[in-house]
Amino acid sequence: MSDQESNVQRPEDRVIVFDTTLRDGEQSPGATLTAEEKLEVADALVALKVDVIEAGFPAASPGDFEAVQAIARRAKGVTVAGLARANQGDIERAAQAVQPAEDPRIHTFIATSDIHLQYKLHMTREQLLERVAASVRLARSFTSNVEFSCEDATRSDWDFLVQVFTTAIANGATTINVPDTVGYTTPAEYVALMKYLRDRVENIDNAIISVHCHNDLGMATANTLSAVGAGARQVEVTMNGIGERAGNTALEEVVMGLDTRRDQFGGGWTRIEKTRLVPTSRLVSDLTSLDVQVNKAIVGANAFAHEAGIHQDGMLKNRTTYEIMNPTDVGWEGTKLVLGKHSGRAGFRNALKDLGIRLESDDEVNRVYQRFLGLADRKKHVTGADIAALVADHKSSAATSFQLERWNASIGSGGDATASVVILDGTRRMTGDGAGNGPVNALFTAIDAAIGIENELTLYQVEAVTPGEDAQGQVHVRLRAKGQLFSGHGLATDVVEASARAYLSALSKVASGQNDTVLMGSSTSRWT
Repeated sequence: MSDQESNVQRPEDRVIVFDTTLRDGEQSPGATLTAEEKLEVADALVALKVDVIEAGFPAASPGDFEAVQAIARRAKGVTVAGLARANQGDIERAAQAVQPAEDPRIHTFIATSDIHLQYKLHMTREQLLERVAASVRLARSFTSNVEFSCEDATRSDWDFLVQVFTTAIANGATTINVPDTVGYTTPAEYVALMKYLRDRVENIDNAIISVHCHNDLGMATANTLSAVGAGARQVEVTMNGIGERAGNTALEEVVMGLDTRRDQFGGGWTRIEKTRLVPTSRLVSDLTSLDVQVNKAIVGANAFAHEAGIHQDGMLKNRTTYEIMNPTDVGWEGTKLVLGKHSGRAGFRNALKDLGIRLESDDEVNRVYQRFLGLADRKKHVTGADIAALVADHKSSAATSFQLERWNASIGSGGDATASVVILDGTRRMTGDGAGNGPVNALFTAIDAAIGIENELTLYQVEAVTPGEDAQGQVHVRLRAKGQLFSGHGLATDVVEASARAYLSALSKVASGQNDTVLMGSSTSRWT
């Protein structure tokens, strides 16, 4: 394909972006979102211009059903899908949940590999074909937009897959999905499977071929892009690649792979608003408390960072010497956004606009701006990543009932650390003292003494928002209390203070009953 041809966006090469962050991504251990957080992510996905939002698994729990239904009512200009196992109860529940959507989709699935047939389903192939036909027909009675998936397709018999997909399409499936559920396949093998299905499923032209890959062998993105090159026209992805085990195919990697090397993947292109990639990535990371590794492609903090002298010299002469993408195209500020205490409100507002961040009122802007000024007094340079973190922490703090008014922690050689806190809960002031084997431990003990909520700390993570000795510290914590898990995060240039804020954020959720996930889980199947 010539350079000129590769720039042509033919309608038949349009790749549908099916985002399953709120369903498969949420199945990452500890990543469960509240109903309000799900709506916030759904709003971001609409702004990102994904084509399909898989909002959840309605039959999994009443909460999941209500979240899917709320998203179906709210999300405009996008297809909203609900997942359902190939049985009557699941399909009817999914149909009810997605019914309010502008374009509702039922996504039904059943496993097709001999491993699953023998050990999980206890079905014959003939029985499974009957189940596929009946399930797709039922789904089609509720909506014309029906997707059918063969769980563990890449370990299934290829001839049997042909029978299954032929049956699904004949009974009304408009999208057929070929998942690599356990991350087992390779690019060449996946391409061969795409060709095999396209050549042998007689009614294949009546449906869109979709692919859904997991990253157990680190090949999810390569497999997905290879399948697009072989004719798949829907990709099932998550922001930051989150998902069960090693995760799913990362949305941002597929989108930019197609945008940068379209000629290598059959001319495939998407309608994604690329400048929203980084803000959406940060939102998902903040709400799930799942960190984005700094060297993560596209959205990692170091994805467009250059430290080596040779690289810096090349970048100063011409950016393309070491960058194959423009960082501003995906939502980063590039190397131009250097902010300090002299920037003023106008500069701060412009930085928010450039980062794609919208605050609801002038009062909110001013409150974050005051925090920005405090940070600028302590840091030589404030970056776009710092501002994004400040805004995220501001929104989190607004929902935190326990506010840190004052704190003190001290430690010396030969003894425990000691700490004291003053905490506000509305107009009520609470104080506490504590001791521990370090300042953070002592501060947590003092907070416990002040608030008196019994809990167990199960996760404590610290990350630097940006490189450098004066970087802001972002702390994520997870607590077990009342048989459930609660997460919180805090931000400050002092890691001890950030730790206290994160701990109070989580305790506020305990106090309000805003749990993250039930420890015992659900008895329903977790597919792909």
